[in-house]
Amino acid sequence: MVTLNDAKTIIAAAEKKATQIGQPQNIAVVDAGGNLIAHERMDGAWIGSIDISIKKAFTSRAFDIATKDLAKEAQPGKQFYGIQMSNSGRIMIFAGGIPLKRDGRVVGAIGVSGGSGEQDQTVAEAGAAAFR
Repeated sequence: MVTLNDAKTIIAAAEKKATQIGQPQNIAVVDAGGNLIAHERMDGAWIGSIDISIKKAFTSRAFDIATKDLAKEAQPGKQFYGIQMSNSGRIMIFAGGIPLKRDGRVVGAIGVSGGSGEQDQTVAEAGAAAFR
């Protein structure tokens, strides 16, 4: 399970990385059911990315896969083409969503949005690494 305390730790680590790279971000953490535990919008982060960060976290948990990896399989001709149209539009196939694992099981996810795909992924990886 991902607790509120865990979510705060994850967000703090992600925020630290976002500050280091100079890119304000929206950072969301969800539980095993894909429900939002905590969200932070850093000063200057795009308001349009609030929803995207939450949906990236949901997507990672819903399919237990990093959104950057799901994106590769969601292209025309690939096995999950069109998946972003499922779940009432809640599926995001941009980099920045990562499942959170404990004892080999996915127990939640982090979603980050507000920069390039590479920046979002880097910040999400820093947050996920703080989860123990």
